[in-house]
Amino acid sequence: MKQPLAYIHPEAKIAPNVVIEPFVTIDKNVEIGEGTRIGSNVTILEGARIGRNCNILPGAVIAGTPQDLKFEGEDSLVIIGDNTTIREFVTINRGTKSKGKTVVGNNCLLMAYVHVAHDCVLGNNVILVNSVQVAGEVKIDDWAIVGGLSAIHQFVHIGKHVMIAGGTLVSKDVPPYVKAGREPISYAGVNSIGLRRRNFSNEQIRDIQDIYRFMFQKGLNNTQAIERIEAELTASDERDEIILFIKNSQRGVIKGYNPDNSSNS
Repeated sequence: MKQPLAYIHPEAKIAPNVVIEPFVTIDKNVEIGEGTRIGSNVTILEGARIGRNCNILPGAVIAGTPQDLKFEGEDSLVIIGDNTTIREFVTINRGTKSKGKTVVGNNCLLMAYVHVAHDCVLGNNVILVNSVQVAGEVKIDDWAIVGGLSAIHQFVHIGKHVMIAGGTLVSKDVPPYVKAGREPISYAGVNSIGLRRRNFSNEQIRDIQDIYRFMFQKGLNNTQAIERIEAELTASDERDEIILFIKNSQRGVIKGYNPDNSSNS
């Protein structure tokens, strides 16, 4: 672990078998778990909590101060789970007094040049492809994949098992199990390939498709669609999760694709 060309604050808590390459900076109030590897020129600032068996590649900056004018220097954290890979030049800012922490879950992959802003919460197995930019207080649930060069507006919520096309401007909440893309962002079908890869049955996928037909393909508003779904479709974990997501949406949920409103028509 000891690297004479790295700066490690004496108060940092680092597991004995962590690998630290040259020119790394590790500040005070940092904790790093067993088996993690820190690449050259990585900067890990005060408030970072990094789990086991992570791989942080050169140039990443973890726990930088928030880019939020309301930030007043309060104590806050960045919490990164186990087995997560953070590629070159990723930046992850710590939280503000709003939530106090920015969280990245287990088994995530943040590809090169990704930015995760203050108070975001990323679940487990999330993939952010190259140059995805995530604004403050965004929530991204388990197994979501965001295509490269996408930009996610502050306070947006992206549901489980979502696939977002590269280059998408994500300004609305994206409910679970769907594909989304285009401009403005729109529903593009159920993420059936991803669901099959994660052992969803054909019956479960058909049920999810039936739910989203009511949501996006029958000309109903959200209230009408939910009433029809609850009345006509069998209860399931997936059905209830979708309904709860839509009812709790703060920014509003994406719409079905309307070629008349698309710049790509």
